[in-house]
Amino acid sequence: MKLLVDSGSTKADWIAIDDNGKVLFTTQSLGLNPEVLTKEEIISRLEDKFDISHNKAKTTHLYFYGAGCGTDRMKNFLTTVFEAYFTNAKVSVYEDTYAAVYATTPKNEQAIVCILGTGSNCSYFDGTVLHQKVQSLGYIAMDDCSGNRFGRHLIRGYYFNKMPQNLALEFEKEFDVEPDAVKQNLYKEPNPNAYLATFAEFLIRHKDDAFCQAFIKEEMVSFVENYIMQYENCKEVPVHFVGSIAFYLKDELEKTLNEYGIKLGNVLRRPIDGLIEYHILNK
Repeated sequence: MKLLVDSGSTKADWIAIDDNGKVLFTTQSLGLNPEVLTKEEIISRLEDKFDISHNKAKTTHLYFYGAGCGTDRMKNFLTTVFEAYFTNAKVSVYEDTYAAVYATTPKNEQAIVCILGTGSNCSYFDGTVLHQKVQSLGYIAMDDCSGNRFGRHLIRGYYFNKMPQNLALEFEKEFDVEPDAVKQNLYKEPNPNAYLATFAEFLIRHKDDAFCQAFIKEEMVSFVENYIMQYENCKEVPVHFVGSIAFYLKDELEKTLNEYGIKLGNVLRRPIDGLIEYHILNK
């Protein structure tokens, strides 16, 4: 049995397939970002899901594509954790961009592939090898146009009294905006980036409001200029996206890219389904 996993910081999608590509089960766990979780926290999240814990001994291959896996140190750390848990499995850990590439880009084609979800990323795929010009420093310093960046804008807008009153009233009804609760989640709970990203749904729901439109435009321009335009051929190849932010703000994204003469390619909410076909073809 093979386990295919696409993990962000917020959640991880799991699909188990047999050697013929038949789906045995699907499930979802909390995200498994090694940059923000300890070994014990990762194991706890695996144990919380019956389908995963019940089938760990039956797993022969684990293909994990995850946020926070862009360095050898994090790949090696997560590989060690998984090998100790899935004792009979051959473990392969890749950064999440590879899942995005395999799900969006036809074989041997060139493209720029971006992730806009809880966090953000951008790479160039030459048809064989993935190239990255910007090394992510995580949600505090980077992650332009991501869910956690939008969450940060909303929290600041609310506390600086810049959010329109009608939105502010709705915002405080929907979320616990007491200072102690916000600071607890930002500084004492795991995954503060995922916590910030929980506010992004509010922004998307109110994307036609001028207050939200300004943040959307600001972040998209920042992502294009800081990430996509790092690649000299960005106007010559399609730019594909995966992630909930890209999916639900596709129209705004396409409009911004058009202003720079950049072609929007495929946009997927999640790449996990595309990974099945890839692993069947490359078994």
